[in-house]
Amino acid sequence: MTNLGDPKAACEVLHEAAQLLREDPNRRGSLLTFGAAGQLVVTGDMHGHLRNFEKLQRFCALERSPGRSVLMHELIHAEPEPGVGLDLSIDLLVRAAAWKCAFPDNVFFLQSNHELSQLCGHEITKGGRSVLADFERGVAFRYGALADDVLAAVADYLRALPLAARTTHGVFVSHSLPDALLLDTFDPAVLEREPAAADQALGGMAYALVWGRFHTPEVVEHYARRLGVEVFIVGHTPQETGYDRVGRMLILASDHAHGVFLPIDLSRRWTAEELEPAIRKFVSVE
Repeated sequence: MTNLGDPKAACEVLHEAAQLLREDPNRRGSLLTFGAAGQLVVTGDMHGHLRNFEKLQRFCALERSPGRSVLMHELIHAEPEPGVGLDLSIDLLVRAAAWKCAFPDNVFFLQSNHELSQLCGHEITKGGRSVLADFERGVAFRYGALADDVLAAVADYLRALPLAARTTHGVFVSHSLPDALLLDTFDPAVLEREPAAADQALGGMAYALVWGRFHTPEVVEHYARRLGVEVFIVGHTPQETGYDRVGRMLILASDHAHGVFLPIDLSRRWTAEELEPAIRKFVSVE
C-alpha cells in the first residue's frame, strides 16, 4: 500500500489525479456529464473531515459497486486541529486523489471557492487567520523539506478541477451559483471551456460560480430556466443541521458531525422535494 505520508508518493497521486481530471471522458470543457444509469453520490463541503470521508468510502464500496459514482468538492481548509494548531486538510486531499487514481471512472471532483482561492492566492480569513497560510503550514508540517513540491502538485490538481456536473435528467451540481446581481450577466459559456485566468479572477465567470451566496427561490428559478435545470445541488453555505432546500436547490454540508451526502438514482427525473428525503447523514453509516 502506498505511503501517502511520503512527499514523493503524495506528489505522484496528486499529479496522476490531475491528469485523470483533464482527460476524463465524461468532461467537455469544464462540465462533467453523467448518463441515465447507475447512482451518483454527491457531497457538500468536506473541509478536511477525514471521518466523514472514510464513511463515504465505506458507503460507496466502489470495489464492488461499479455502477456507482461519487462527486466531491471543497476538500481543503479545515479548522486547525486542537492540540496541533494546524490545518491538516492536505491529508484528505491526498487520500481523495488516491481514491481517484484507484477508481478513475467512479470518483469525481468539482472546483470550489476555497480551492480556487488556494490556487490563485485569493485571501480568505476566518477569525483573523489566513486559511491559505494555515493550509501551507499544514503541508510544511506534514511533508517537511519537500513541502514546496507537494504544494506544486496541489496546484496542478486544483488547476485541473472542472466547474460543474449535470445529469441526463436535469440535476446540476456545482459548488454554488452566481449572486443575484449577476442574473443577466453570468455567461454559462464558461462551462464549455477550460477556465482562463480571467475566468478565475475577481469578476470572472468561474469565480462568480463558486462564490455566490444568499440565493432566494426566485433567483434559483431564474438560473434553472437559463441552464435548463430541474434540481441544483450545491454546497458553500454552512448548514448546521447538514442541509437546506431553497426552491429547487439543495444545499449540502459534509464537514461536521451532522454532515450529509445524497445518493441519486440516475435512471429517473427528480424534483428537489423528491430528492430531499433521500439525503443521508454520515452518522448513519457504520
